[in-house]
Amino acid sequence: METLRRLTFALTVFILATLAFAFWRQGKEGYGLLDFLKGESPNAEKFTASSAPKLDLDDVKILSAMNDEFSKLSAAVLPSVVSVNTKTVRRGQTAWHPFFGLVSGRAQVIPGLGSGAIISKEGHVITNYHVIADVSEVLVTTNDNKQFPARILGASRERDIALLKIEGSKKDFPALTFANSDAAKVGQLVFAVGNPFGLSGTVTQGIISARDRHLSDSQLDYLQTDTVINPGNSGGPLVNIRGEMIGINVAIYRGDENVRAWQGVGLAVPANDAKSVIDAILAQTKAGKPATTATGMGYLGLVLSPEIVAIDAGLGTSLIGAYVTELDPQSPAIAAGLMAGDVITAINGRNLTTPRELLDQIRALSPGTSIQLTLLRDGQLAQMNVTIGQRPDSQ
Repeated sequence: METLRRLTFALTVFILATLAFAFWRQGKEGYGLLDFLKGESPNAEKFTASSAPKLDLDDVKILSAMNDEFSKLSAAVLPSVVSVNTKTVRRGQTAWHPFFGLVSGRAQVIPGLGSGAIISKEGHVITNYHVIADVSEVLVTTNDNKQFPARILGASRERDIALLKIEGSKKDFPALTFANSDAAKVGQLVFAVGNPFGLSGTVTQGIISARDRHLSDSQLDYLQTDTVINPGNSGGPLVNIRGEMIGINVAIYRGDENVRAWQGVGLAVPANDAKSVIDAILAQTKAGKPATTATGMGYLGLVLSPEIVAIDAGLGTSLIGAYVTELDPQSPAIAAGLMAGDVITAINGRNLTTPRELLDQIRALSPGTSIQLTLLRDGQLAQMNVTIGQRPDSQ
């Protein structure tokens, strides 16, 4: 009897202690006796997944539309963007060997990498000059991973633009068009497409951060963008929201020379400048002239007002003129007798539509070319012969 009472007392104490311990362990982490009594494994991991997104698409209609539009734009542009792979063969060093005489070392093949954009159904590709400068072989890889040999039709070292032609019988390449880069606005959305670090088909999004507003044939204008541009993007297109090329990516700014990656500042050749180089190269090829790497980039030393000057030509007609605000010292324009205040209305008999058109035509000409300018001075129209010079920073 005494033994039964002791067992009953001990059992009661155990039950009370267990209940007290269970109450104390409520909400505490870790594996305990109760977990053991429940049959739970000491290594059981609790995971409760969320069953629904935080927001419905109806809650973010604008972001959802932008998401779809960005994807649509990328899908439209990517087929026209190519990777440009190059090879440069450098001869080995020649040394004197006491037994064999002059011995040449093994040639070194140096690979190169860049981007480009198809601009014609026939397979013309625009890229940077520095991508193909002094190379021995050029291969173009399209977005569908097909590789073609390409030849260099011409280039402008000063403007860093080159034109390639894909070899082969295919004549239905998807091509991009040029936008009017003069209409580019700071803050507008742009997308850089290219082949950074060999990662083809890469698209990054940003804005035009700044643009050079100088209207002069002695200064190279660039568009500044904060789209992510890295080595390998060179020659790839900078496109607007319509999928038009507003620029050709050319360089990144490196505030720290030890940092080779993007630091928030990229530069692109404006589309109008790139197109003027391409037009000059095509004009050379149509004239039967050989491909060259010194096409265009003529220079007179003019600084023009961005405003159009309308001139009454009589009989109810008017002319568009480009007002000369400054002349570079010792420039071809000074040598020919041009003066600040002159209003140029035509080049080689062709009337102007904008001041920028005059600069585009001058840049498209080779140094040494003679042209005739029609200008208004002191209320009188006159013709003046001028010889195109070479940009001082390209000599």
